[in-house]
Amino acid sequence: MREHNDRYYMQEALEEAKKAAALGEVPIGAVIVYKNEIIARAHNLRETTQNALTHAESMAIQEACKKIGSWRLEETTLYVTLEPCPMCAGAILQSRIPRIVYGARDIKAGCVDSLYRLLNDQRFNHECEVTEGILGDECGQILTDFFKALRERKNQEKLLRKQQQEK
Repeated sequence: MREHNDRYYMQEALEEAKKAAALGEVPIGAVIVYKNEIIARAHNLRETTQNALTHAESMAIQEACKKIGSWRLEETTLYVTLEPCPMCAGAILQSRIPRIVYGARDIKAGCVDSLYRLLNDQRFNHECEVTEGILGDECGQILTDFFKALRERKNQEKLLRKQQQEK
């Protein structure tokens, strides 16, 4: 039953990631669940806002805190399509989220399993249960497709500039 719920909520996070992609943002989405209800949804808006703090996880945490009326998100689960970065892992610890579920690993910036294991470091006053790889292929594919299209667009722009210079 738990895995079925995890897949359902991760699909909701993927829907958020698609919203980010449609805006030209890195397609990462997050939802926070409290008592089997989604209380917060967010997707990356860093390019749109030109604010380094507007990652999907941090914005979902802010929304959930408002909804619950507390900075302590003790009975929640965060679902996010990509392994959290150090900033977001810190926000997860600070907000006391007891469980996170993520889709794809982030080998360049992930601080849950890839580069560091911040959420399970016993030196902190809080640790999280972590479930990795739920809809991992789908979560990774949306990122792969996004960056492939971005590279192709940049190559096209470069080619156009070169052609214009030759005229």
